[in-house]
Amino acid sequence: MLSPDQLLHSMLPRRISLIQKLTFLTGIVVVLFMTLFAWINIDNLQKLLVNNTIRELDNLASTIIRVTHYQMLADNRTMVYQMINEVASQPGIVQIRMINQDGIIVHSTTSDEIGCMLNQTSLNCNKCNNPTKPLSHPLLINRSRFFTLPDGTQVIGVAKAVPNEDQCSTAACHFHRDSSKTLGMVDIIVSLDVLKSDLAAYRNRIILLTLLLIFLLGASLTFFTIHLVNRPVNELLRRTTRLAEGQLDSELSATSNDELGDLMRAFQLMTNKLRQARTDLEEWGRTLEEKVEERTEELQRMQKQLVHTEKLAALGELVAGIAHEINNPLSGILIFSSLVAEDKRLEPALRVDIETICDEAQRCAGIVKGLLEFARDYQPQMISCDINQVLTDSLRLVECQSVFQNVTILRQLSNDLPTIMADQNQLKQVFINIFINAGQAMQELPLSELRIVTTPANDSSNGVMIKISDSGGGVPADQLSKLFDPFFTTKGTGGTGLGLSVSYGIVQAHGGTIAAESAPGKGTTFIISLPNPQAVDEYL
Repeated sequence: MLSPDQLLHSMLPRRISLIQKLTFLTGIVVVLFMTLFAWINIDNLQKLLVNNTIRELDNLASTIIRVTHYQMLADNRTMVYQMINEVASQPGIVQIRMINQDGIIVHSTTSDEIGCMLNQTSLNCNKCNNPTKPLSHPLLINRSRFFTLPDGTQVIGVAKAVPNEDQCSTAACHFHRDSSKTLGMVDIIVSLDVLKSDLAAYRNRIILLTLLLIFLLGASLTFFTIHLVNRPVNELLRRTTRLAEGQLDSELSATSNDELGDLMRAFQLMTNKLRQARTDLEEWGRTLEEKVEERTEELQRMQKQLVHTEKLAALGELVAGIAHEINNPLSGILIFSSLVAEDKRLEPALRVDIETICDEAQRCAGIVKGLLEFARDYQPQMISCDINQVLTDSLRLVECQSVFQNVTILRQLSNDLPTIMADQNQLKQVFINIFINAGQAMQELPLSELRIVTTPANDSSNGVMIKISDSGGGVPADQLSKLFDPFFTTKGTGGTGLGLSVSYGIVQAHGGTIAAESAPGKGTTFIISLPNPQAVDEYL
């Protein structure tokens, strides 16, 4: 029983393979060009043989004229005619004849035409004796003629004029007028049988050679096409069929360093990528539950962050109103307490209490100021800045304070950071808050270290990442999640709990993130990520 694929294949019309097409088309082209080459070669050879024959006949006529010159001067015609007959006895020469000025055949190897008048109007003489335009100095090709004898023999004839030299017109034996340029002509007629035989033999050799070259060229083209084209294409076809069946474990090696080799390498690269994609899909299917859990945790963190942001916004609106309400009476307390403290009538025993009232009022004013800054809806003024320079400027403002006397500051600032768009003043406020918190956390330690590290962000934001680590006492795990909540502080009565909340809002306004990592006795690390300008624009 045939399978459905085999049955379908048997029903389809038989296709012509690639090698058959290439062989057929190449054969046609080769036959046409080789036939044209053979025809041109044979035609040129025929012209060459004819021209050589004409030149040889012309040279033979010149030889006869020069050899018989002195015999003619002596008027020894018998010797001249005998010499002409001897030359005419050579194979291939049909006839040699001498014709005088009046067109009378004075001698011929065909004795029955001696004394006859040459018919100058015949086709054989029209080239030189054209009644409308006779040739005085005809070219060699015009002095030759092709015709057929009554017996059917094809011949070629060449006529050579006998010049009237000075000796001819002054000889004592006979006299020719010196006004005549020629005394007559020598006409030689030879058979074309030898030429036709040579040409036929050469034509047969050319045909055989052409057929041999066509066969060898066709065989060579077929051989190289099979090895260089057909086999790689068939191999690709087999691999494509296996790939369509889902078999991705095969390896295909390139057999050449040409376009087909590039195609085979590209096919293998595609197979590898498909195999990797299938492996990734299988791995994704196996770890789908883990990824769902990770995504759920990420969504929960985002939800907590959103709740925290909404809580900050609501709290900001609340504290803004409270701060304005408190600020007016607080300003009065501060003003009048300052006036009382400067009054000379104040008893010295009460001056300390008044100064305490001024200090506490001043501290309350600072808290109110912090509340107003926390609640203020301030849009950052974005400019292009170098984060390393912003950190250096911020550190320069605080490193001379007393809390940094026993602190070693280590800078690991990367040189290949991208330039970001940010509000430098707001970022300085963030960094100064973190620096001061770190210095206060390490204040009681004899030897401490503040480490500042900048690197390119390791996510798709193409931004920067800042890590600020201290070697202080650290933050307990139950308090770590509350660090950025308003009014939460680990400093007791010495802090307002607004510095990190304000820093959180500034970083968020820049489209970035801020997080803290800490453990008791191991210090605290703040990680700040700021995106590139495109990410900031998308956030705003």
